[in-house]
Amino acid sequence: MSEVRVTVQSASGPEERTVSAGTTAGALFADDRTVIAARVAGELKDLSYELAEGDVVEGVEISSEDGLNILRHSTAHVMAQAVQEIFPEAKLGIGPPVRDGFYYDFDVEKPFTPEDLKTIEKKMQEIQKRGQKFARRVVTDEAARAELADEPYKLELIGIKGSASTDDGADVEVGGGELTIYDNLDAKTGELCWKDLCRGPHLPTTRNIPAFKLMRNAAAYWRGSEKNPMLQRIYGTAWPSKEELKAHLDFLAEAEKRDHRKLGNELDLFSIPDEIGSGLAVFHPKGGIIRRTMEDYSRKRHEEEGYEFVYSPHATKGKLFEKSGHLDWYAEGMYPPMQLDEGVDYYLKPMNCPMHNLIFDARGRSYRELPLRLFEFGTVYRYEKSGVVHGLTRARGFTQDDAHIYCTREQMAEELDKTLTFVLNLLRDYGLTDFYLELSTKDETKFVGSDEVWEEATAVLQQVAEKQGLPLTPDPGGAAFYGPKISVQARDAIGRTWQMSTVQLDFNLPERFDLEYTAADGSRQRPVMIHRALFGSIERFFAVLLEHYAGAMPPWLAPVQAVGIPIGDAHVEYLQEFAADARKRGLRVDVDASSDRMQKKIRNQQRQKVPFMIIVGDEDMNAGTVSFRYRDGSQENGIPREDALAKLADVVERRVQV
Repeated sequence: MSEVRVTVQSASGPEERTVSAGTTAGALFADDRTVIAARVAGELKDLSYELAEGDVVEGVEISSEDGLNILRHSTAHVMAQAVQEIFPEAKLGIGPPVRDGFYYDFDVEKPFTPEDLKTIEKKMQEIQKRGQKFARRVVTDEAARAELADEPYKLELIGIKGSASTDDGADVEVGGGELTIYDNLDAKTGELCWKDLCRGPHLPTTRNIPAFKLMRNAAAYWRGSEKNPMLQRIYGTAWPSKEELKAHLDFLAEAEKRDHRKLGNELDLFSIPDEIGSGLAVFHPKGGIIRRTMEDYSRKRHEEEGYEFVYSPHATKGKLFEKSGHLDWYAEGMYPPMQLDEGVDYYLKPMNCPMHNLIFDARGRSYRELPLRLFEFGTVYRYEKSGVVHGLTRARGFTQDDAHIYCTREQMAEELDKTLTFVLNLLRDYGLTDFYLELSTKDETKFVGSDEVWEEATAVLQQVAEKQGLPLTPDPGGAAFYGPKISVQARDAIGRTWQMSTVQLDFNLPERFDLEYTAADGSRQRPVMIHRALFGSIERFFAVLLEHYAGAMPPWLAPVQAVGIPIGDAHVEYLQEFAADARKRGLRVDVDASSDRMQKKIRNQQRQKVPFMIIVGDEDMNAGTVSFRYRDGSQENGIPREDALAKLADVVERRVQV
């Protein structure tokens, strides 16, 4: 019997092994039940893969990123089989793994109902218990078309080489050097139960699916294009254990409670009226207070750091964005042009940087003025597809806290270091403390400027990021077309990661706008430009904070910092005087003078997540005191009025959570 030599990679290092010809990757890892696939020379393979001479093999555990994707994609196949067993007329779209789960698109006569999802999930459980084997077959285009003649969407994919992008950003491999079909085979007889066009890999059998649940269904255009048919998408989730599934579902329940759209409605903070349009929010008075407070504090801190405030219009001639390159690289994210001034195209601005460049270039600049730090709360407009618009976190109109810093080459490293430190400290002031950094580098297919400039910019940003002592992860190809960037990633109170601030180094726009300053020796030099958005957008940061605090904003940001609760009508005037004194100190204090009973007033203010309640009865009024009630229900009694006012002012000034 012939033998083959392979190298097995593991945490303890490489190990040379000699195995019989025909040995599968599954046999190699038979003693490790957590391994559900193999990586051979960097490529993912099924465990049924037969090892060849010289293969370098690594086991893929189910809990790894690749393992989870394989688990979830295999579960998507089980779901699609279940759908076609229940609804034989259903036509198959695509079914990729996505973050924390999977989906599959179907063309069916009627949208799925919640009851349908329960029936499908039950059928999936039956299929899982059957232990069907996932078996890979290589087929020709012609054979695939013959086998899948009744699947029009699969036939379309057969003709596509490469990958198809979906409307939620997933890339699905649909063609390439080898076309494959995966058969679901009966565990006992080997009879074909179901099949799908797929590149794989998959789990060995359906019994390797430990825990799953169907979550919801939604409409989705085929391959994300509004020109294509509308399909029905079912989302699900799958995990390596029932315990992990339960933890995920508990997490989702908590996240749902914190959904900023839900809280925005319950707390009367903002709305997105249909009459205005998707992705375009209006802020109500209470939301306006939070937003103004956020902006006022940011403005104060920027002024302390030497930033100068500027303003720019919402629309501009298209020539400006031709000059900046945005019409070449970013047109699909811009609203269509408006025809004005005898055929001149005007655009709503998608970003502020071209206009800031014009401010820099409005007069001659000296090296003595640099670094010049320009800052704007600038409202921009981006045409997002309806499928990705999501409350305030993915909007079509939003306000950036946008800064552009112009400095010399010699000042560049120090200015980047100061900027990143300022960004992180300001985010901490708003209550976010758990960060890591991401370094986005050049997309080789979409960039301007020389390789040398990009290499220099990337090296400087990496040095600055490492100096912060935070975890740094690479993001290859994630940079904007004009330069690399550092992104600040922040984890919220329940562990979700949000991209916050970005700091981008740009040698290219100063070149395109021919920006210059007079150097100390009298020569004309090109400045370096740093793009910096701290919140990303006011609206998105508002949403992040709302979800981070579950609506219970710290007193300094709360729209109402305290509410007076009179025990009886006789105590209303006393509390109104207290509230008036508080407002003179800049505090936001109201009095509930409604006819509701005291306990109902307390419940109402708890629902509104007010930080403090100031309760007054006869004893307090006679003694010139008040009682403090906190969010957690605890209470301090008999606090003198002046002390109570000082206590409120101190908590607000120190920006602490209560």
